[in-house]
Amino acid sequence: MRVTIVEDNKVLANGIAHQLRDKGHAVNLLHDGQTALDFLKQEEADILVLDINLPRLDGFKILSSLRKSGSNVPVLLLTARGDLQDRVKGLNSGADDYLVKPFDMEELEARLRALARRKPLSGQDIVKYGPLSFDRAGRKLSALNKEIVMPRKELSIFECFFEHQNQIVSKAQLADYIYGVGSDIDQRVIETHISRLRKKLLPHHVTIKVARGLGYMMHVKK
Repeated sequence: MRVTIVEDNKVLANGIAHQLRDKGHAVNLLHDGQTALDFLKQEEADILVLDINLPRLDGFKILSSLRKSGSNVPVLLLTARGDLQDRVKGLNSGADDYLVKPFDMEELEARLRALARRKPLSGQDIVKYGPLSFDRAGRKLSALNKEIVMPRKELSIFECFFEHQNQIVSKAQLADYIYGVGSDIDQRVIETHISRLRKKLLPHHVTIKVARGLGYMMHVKK
């Protein structure tokens, strides 16, 4: 899952990012309202964690702009304000949920999971890929009704390939998907993840081919 966090308190933002990355999610961190809006107009996110009090552009304006542009990304508002007026304004602006600081990280994770389950997916939640079944909402991969257990980052790579079917996906794209846009990751780490994922998929007639100098493509063997 790709989570974008817009929070000007860098200690809090880094804490949330560390927690989510530890769970295998890709996280993009932004600390300025206008920069965040520009970023969100260009980059997709599965969930947006949005503070209200931000430099240059507040969270309400970001949220209103996104909704006017047709974005339906689930949004969890974060704020130190606790009065009813701000909660109502946030929900009326298009927020899906609301969390008042300070909060417990477990509660944040629970709310994000709930938003992910509610997010509309194109088509059904469980889709077929060759002999595999992919539960997009629950993020589980199975074959013959038996789950294929794999680390979260390897599952994220499968998810990225799945979303780019019949397309070559570069190492940079994979790194952005797993770790967040602009992350400073040694691309050899991506190669290791792909190697491990390939071994798990081969028994199920799914392979990952190398396009030298370009990236990788996943496909079902015929």
